[in-house]
Amino acid sequence: MKATALSNKHISLGAKMVEFAGYNMPVSYSGLNDEHHTVRNAVGVFDVSHMGEFILKGDKALDLIQAVTSNDATTLFDGKAQYSCLPNGKGGIVDDLIVYKIDDKTYMLVVNASNIQKDWDWISKHNTYGVDMKDISDRTSLLAIQGPKAVATLQKLTSINLSEIPYYEFRKGTFNGIENVVISNTGYTGAGGFELYFDNEHAEKMWDAIFTAGAEFGIKPIGLGARDTLRLEMGFCLYGNDIDDTTSPLEAGLGWITKFTKDFTDKDFMLKLKEQGLQRKLVGFEMIDRGIPRHDYEICDASGAVIGKVTSGTQSPSLNKAIGMGYVTTAHSKVDSEIYVKIRDKAIKAKVVKIPFLKQ
Repeated sequence: MKATALSNKHISLGAKMVEFAGYNMPVSYSGLNDEHHTVRNAVGVFDVSHMGEFILKGDKALDLIQAVTSNDATTLFDGKAQYSCLPNGKGGIVDDLIVYKIDDKTYMLVVNASNIQKDWDWISKHNTYGVDMKDISDRTSLLAIQGPKAVATLQKLTSINLSEIPYYEFRKGTFNGIENVVISNTGYTGAGGFELYFDNEHAEKMWDAIFTAGAEFGIKPIGLGARDTLRLEMGFCLYGNDIDDTTSPLEAGLGWITKFTKDFTDKDFMLKLKEQGLQRKLVGFEMIDRGIPRHDYEICDASGAVIGKVTSGTQSPSLNKAIGMGYVTTAHSKVDSEIYVKIRDKAIKAKVVKIPFLKQ
């Protein structure tokens, strides 16, 4: 297993460690519910250094990004980030990612840990533009500081006015005395906060300084377990669960990052799909009867016919009810549609709801 620059720190803090995407990662410290509520109500820190980072540089960097991603990167300006995906040429998704515009000739792509090699190979294959590509994943650490007290915590460590950085924008600057830190108003929790990118050598210094700064707010380390429940309450897709090589962005409700105003891999296929009408859609649902939906459980209609499957499910700590996402036939995708989840051979009643589950 690979280790992040902070793996020993997690072990010394008593974290429960698991293998995730080839890395030794903390899944929990004080317990999932406690960690979840810490992020929703105060501030928590995730080590997500297993994520991948690529630097694309050159006169044609934007052209390459436009060709391989579904969103329109021409709308980016220096210091702006954009959620997007890499269509796979067959109507599915290679990965979802964030594109950061550093300047007119320099971009950073942040990809999922489990897909680093796959994404690199895919983008390289399409790099007929002479773009200089560097994979900086192994030397980059990434901390996500999330929650309503995140800004108050982090502001102590930088002269950059964090409250002036809009959502999905970033600044490069000095943080905790360390230069060239990417300070990004992004995150996967819906609780607000920032993500910090910096060289591995500064990881422990960063971690310690952030925990000192956040002590008055009850700051805690947070594992991958709570990261999953937090993102699910917001209806955010997780690659490998809710989206993969067999799901189209349109089916997954990601039409908003699929821009037909430009040419990109799969454009014609997606247009055809849109014109023909979708056969299935990713929906959010909450359980009416007792039972927790889990990945790959069958979803049925009232007669017992299988109409889809669960992609993500959990007991929501914030809502205190079981929630999930899954693909169902379009006829059953409308809000308030009654569906049934097969849990241990029993059909448990649920209903389709609008996501996010947690209203801000």
